[in-house]
Amino acid sequence: MYRIIKVLNNNGLLVYDEQKRKELIFLGSGVGFGKKPTEKVDEIRGARVYSLVTRQKDQSILKVVNGIRPEFIEVAGRIIEEAEKEFHEIDHEILLPMADHIALAAKRAKENRQMPNPFTPDIRVLFSREYTVAQKGREIIREMTGCEISDDEVGFITLHIHAGLSDEQVSVTLDTTRIINEGIEMIEEAFGQKMPRDSLAYTRLMSHLYYMIARTRRGESTNVDFNDFIFSNYPKTGEAARSVCRFMEKELKKPVGKEEIGFLAIHIQRVISPETV
Repeated sequence: MYRIIKVLNNNGLLVYDEQKRKELIFLGSGVGFGKKPTEKVDEIRGARVYSLVTRQKDQSILKVVNGIRPEFIEVAGRIIEEAEKEFHEIDHEILLPMADHIALAAKRAKENRQMPNPFTPDIRVLFSREYTVAQKGREIIREMTGCEISDDEVGFITLHIHAGLSDEQVSVTLDTTRIINEGIEMIEEAFGQKMPRDSLAYTRLMSHLYYMIARTRRGESTNVDFNDFIFSNYPKTGEAARSVCRFMEKELKKPVGKEEIGFLAIHIQRVISPETV
């Protein structure tokens, strides 16, 4: 049995699941039509069901919902649908945090203000499938609200989608992307050259850095040890990799396994000089 807390609009309802004792949002064409607060219903046919979380654990769900215009909640629901087409499953709990961000992004767009995201190029490489869904999300936002969001905002929406596919919070993924970005800058400075962003080797390097950080956060290590090979054949690359690993230790406040140095160096060497490895 569901008790209706709030009718968002003709296409949305905030309800209380009396059996599971939690709030849910139902979205779907006409699901809110004719409904009234406090009304109880057994089922709502044709509705998509969204479990809810807020940015802060002590926030009231109703207060958060009241602070977001219903069309932005619908937009977030549509983007989640697009993500499900690509990934089949995604955590519906990203609905309100993503809707809240989209509402703020639309407000910034109307006021001709931008929230810069210097890591958008890295996000595009690291989470290319999520970014493609976020680009479709930009079209949905334009269609439903008339607002045109920037590439940087698409990058932020990408992080919300990624959060729905992983156990990472948006803030953690953004911090990981920052560390990767700074690591890449260190490598480029060591070799005095820019790495080709459109190469497969660069994409693999970015992906390796991402999972390397994830392993370090979990206290895991790799059993692959290329250190002797690297320092015997490519000492400069080994030193660059060592510097990046030391930087990561400082940023993550956790030790990086020594085997990670050689493993990272292999990926760096493949970008810097692909014919050598």
